[in-house]
Amino acid sequence: MKTWMPSESGPFVGRVREVEQLASLLEERRLVTLVGMGGIGKSRLASHVAARRGPGAFTSIHWAPLWSLTNASLLTSLVADACGLSDHSLGEPVDTLADWIGARRVLLVLDSCEHLVAACAALVSVLLARCPQLVVLATGREPLGTETEFLFPVGPLPVDSDSMELFAARADAVGARWTRPEDFVAAAEVCRWLEGIPLALELAAAQLPERPLPTMARLLRGRLSLTEKPGSRVQPSRHRALRTTIGWSHELCEPRERLLWARLSVFRSGATVDDAVRVCSGGPLTEAAVARALEGLARKNVVTLSGDRLRLFDTVREYGALWLAELGETRRTADRHARRFHELALAAEDFWWGPGQVTAYRRLSGCHGDLRAALEHLLATDPPAAAELAGALGFFWACSGSLHEAAHYLEECVQLVSGPEAVVGKLVWALGVVRCLRGEYDIAARLAGRADACAVRARDTTLLVDAACLRGLVMLFRGDPRDALAVADRALAEQGAAAPAVARCRLMRVFALTASGRLGEARAEAGRLRLDSMSAGEHWTRSYAEYQLAVVALRERRPADAADHARAMLRDKLLIGDVFGLGLGLDLLAIALSALARGEEAASACGTGQVFWQMAGHPQRGTPELRPLRQNAELSARKQIGDDAYDAAYRLATLTDPFTALETILMG
Repeated sequence: MKTWMPSESGPFVGRVREVEQLASLLEERRLVTLVGMGGIGKSRLASHVAARRGPGAFTSIHWAPLWSLTNASLLTSLVADACGLSDHSLGEPVDTLADWIGARRVLLVLDSCEHLVAACAALVSVLLARCPQLVVLATGREPLGTETEFLFPVGPLPVDSDSMELFAARADAVGARWTRPEDFVAAAEVCRWLEGIPLALELAAAQLPERPLPTMARLLRGRLSLTEKPGSRVQPSRHRALRTTIGWSHELCEPRERLLWARLSVFRSGATVDDAVRVCSGGPLTEAAVARALEGLARKNVVTLSGDRLRLFDTVREYGALWLAELGETRRTADRHARRFHELALAAEDFWWGPGQVTAYRRLSGCHGDLRAALEHLLATDPPAAAELAGALGFFWACSGSLHEAAHYLEECVQLVSGPEAVVGKLVWALGVVRCLRGEYDIAARLAGRADACAVRARDTTLLVDAACLRGLVMLFRGDPRDALAVADRALAEQGAAAPAVARCRLMRVFALTASGRLGEARAEAGRLRLDSMSAGEHWTRSYAEYQLAVVALRERRPADAADHARAMLRDKLLIGDVFGLGLGLDLLAIALSALARGEEAASACGTGQVFWQMAGHPQRGTPELRPLRQNAELSARKQIGDDAYDAAYRLATLTDPFTALETILMG
């Protein structure tokens, strides 16, 4: 499976003993929780140990950053997303996640659990009980409290060794090198007063261009010696040392930098620079001033920049949120934040049929936490705006596989909002798509009827076509292609619908033609739709046109053409990260390869496809006409190379990272 870990900013320093102890614990224990105060380095330690220990010891490693999640009911969905699970199943999310992990040796890292302790404890207990090889490494400011939990306290760095090394490394990064003996003495004093707290040391080092070492040591001595003895190890002292260092960083900031720091605290996913400009500008912060202030905050290590994305450490963000409240700007900034991501979602819809589709898709994927936060805020303050946002995100969610989360927000909006008809109809349509993809055809059919009624009342042709497309899709999955074709023909006779809706309906019509056995018409219509998609620079519709061309080619005994179309489909699906589509495309390719007497390659494609189907949360599923083709292809491939060779190739594929395997398959 694909492993994702957060990127490290700068070299990892010290904690040799802790790293070795944790590496051993991950072999012996199934739940280890790193516990310590904010800024002590829990996440960095977890990331380092997982990256160092994981590849040789685990089938896969998955990092779930929980700091951005405020709704405990979505915890399982977030963890499933971190695992790459695109859940299309009917069951409870925790059941699907447990089934997906199964008996594999998986390391799951739950980072920043402190605000979701009860929910995390409940989820971990279920997963550990049902997944015998699962190991969980959690971080938080307090224990989860489960019976099997092993607590690993994370303390400060040793003052006279690792602290000095970290402080020196971060100082060197900002051009502050020590040469005089008195500099080393002052640095040691700073490390002692800051008690080896990594975040405090990093923030202090970032101040050195403006605050020389002797001055820093003198100020620390004055501020902290009043209530605590030097070298004290009690927890309140450490909190005070960190707060003092953050406060210093705040004092060193120019007024506009302080204001930007406060306003940036509203972001959840790690904002882009453009997001920061759009949300945080206003008053003394002009757009140009935001850019300058951001550079200053990065120099002071208040924000970290990675390419075009920025993020605040949790403790620094909390400090900014306190100042935002003190300024009386919490609601106003949250409103601007929600408005920004509302606009992004609406813009992504406009880009769906065109060359900006992939960029818009990836943009929404990258700001998932902020979209979630915007929805939560709007549900509490402006339900009609929340409904519009959820409606705009509905189809994106359906395509990306976030079906449980989509259903959660769409249903909540449907219950809260009664109008206008076009908004409600779009919500209902999106919810119907989600239900259909989960196999709930009766519910999806009722939702399609309700969306159609809303479209008629609103005189919304685009919604009318989309509602018809949903109704036809349900008919297809139920095995009624002729009725689906009639629905598509009536809908396409409507004038004035938006291009994406028309393309979706045309695609459904191609599926219906193929399923009805009208292969020549299906091939011609799919070819036209493919060319139109290519001309528009669009990939989602094009991928399914390639799918239908592959199915038709197989039915017409043209396996080489089918393989080419299947590979083209897979390339498009890979661009937009459609796990369901990747599983479907690999099934098609396996069938074509079997027909070409390439049994071993067919077994590998089928095994890789099975991993993607597991990520989608259910067994292989396609349109009805694909099932017998799949079964016959496996029998044929087994006859070509023998059962043992087929099983070996299939098993090897299931144990290989599916994206790596897919790259190899696409080169064939």
